[in-house]
Amino acid sequence: MVLPEFARNLIDGKNFASVSTLMADGSPSASVVWIGMDGDHIVFNTAEGRLKPRHMRRDARVAISIFDMENPYKQAMIRGRVVELSHEGADENIDAFAKKYMDLDEYPLRQEGEQRVIVRIEADHCGLMGAED
Repeated sequence: MVLPEFARNLIDGKNFASVSTLMADGSPSASVVWIGMDGDHIVFNTAEGRLKPRHMRRDARVAISIFDMENPYKQAMIRGRVVELSHEGADENIDAFAKKYMDLDEYPLRQEGEQRVIVRIEADHCGLMGAED
């Protein structure tokens, strides 16, 4: 599906998102991430060795909740699936997120030996709240 403009604007803005993945026993695990768009794909960045990549490789289904930092009653709730986890360009991607969210040219929290991962998500469903304003 193509995301509504309202949801894309939330993602393009300096708003944090909560991404939920599924653990091996089926229970959800949620974490806050920086988020963006790459064409029609929703993207965020993580690192190998964390739970999210392991969860998403086993079960590609995810849920994303994002709200406007200026007005949290404006929000989008997105369900979709991971279509790609990629190392290619992941370091540049996390630096771009650092620029967007921290106004820094480089991601300052990089760990030695860390391998970054770009996650690309295709949306299947999008619910909106506050879009009529």
